[in-house]
Amino acid sequence: MKKAQDSLISVKAAKTNRKYKNIVIGSSLSAVVFAFNNQYPLFFTHPRKPFRFDYLKPESDLGCVKLFSSKEIQTFDGAKFMGCPKYLLWERLVFLLALDGLIPLSDLCSNIRENDQRVVCSNDYSKIFEFEYDICHYFGDDNSSGFVTEKKVAKPKFICYDWIAFNRGGKHDIDYINTGDDLAQEIWFYPSDRIDGNTAVKDACVVSILNEEQVDSFDYSETMARFKMIHEMESRGMKGKFNGYGPNGKPKYYKFRTTSLYREKYSLSTGYKPKSDTIKVTKQDEESLLQDLPKASVAYNRFLRHL
Repeated sequence: MKKAQDSLISVKAAKTNRKYKNIVIGSSLSAVVFAFNNQYPLFFTHPRKPFRFDYLKPESDLGCVKLFSSKEIQTFDGAKFMGCPKYLLWERLVFLLALDGLIPLSDLCSNIRENDQRVVCSNDYSKIFEFEYDICHYFGDDNSSGFVTEKKVAKPKFICYDWIAFNRGGKHDIDYINTGDDLAQEIWFYPSDRIDGNTAVKDACVVSILNEEQVDSFDYSETMARFKMIHEMESRGMKGKFNGYGPNGKPKYYKFRTTSLYREKYSLSTGYKPKSDTIKVTKQDEESLLQDLPKASVAYNRFLRHL
């Protein structure tokens, strides 16, 4: 019994005294690619998967990680070819990192706290892991503390995703509208997730880029985003379901009927200042990180050859 207790104590001590040379904090695509390229362990409290309709360039070659997905979308300017959805790349790299043991806590951590090169990771109830590190590469995380201080931005910008359900008029061929305005800058139509199977009924996501005043104004609210979407559709000649002919012999159509589901809001203006020299706020852009993927993927061939 005593041997078992001593063994348990030694295991706990080993976990507490774990030390990494380099770690990555964050779960954005940039953070995941950086960790993948350098084979660094990745820690985060909330997986920040790329937006569903963010695509890589069509010429992007991801054969090195066995991704060959591309997409053709229909717009009012004709068909447009898109590269691989960024979320698919994010999922593939997270999968490979996890297989390689480089995401030690998976998504089980809800709080990360740093103090003098010692990091404590906790779930909602208790500490689950503690370790030391030499260098931390910080990409941003919602529930981490002690790593950086946020820089104040004079004119902060926010990106808002308004998810909208079509209760009538959701059957059409258009996938994308670009308005160029702050409110409803982009409108993405996609087969409804509310209906099982391969459905012709589409719902929408309205993407807006707003400043601090606009975010708090009703004129730029979820309701107004929904109205703006309908206006943009009708101004381009899109119509609801056919409703017979009027007395003058002209065809009639039902009005679009929609419901706002929810809004997601993220800051686009967050800046970080490291609290110590051992913390590096990496500013390498996503495109340059992706250029290193083919070389880095060689280290994961033992997994990739089975895909």
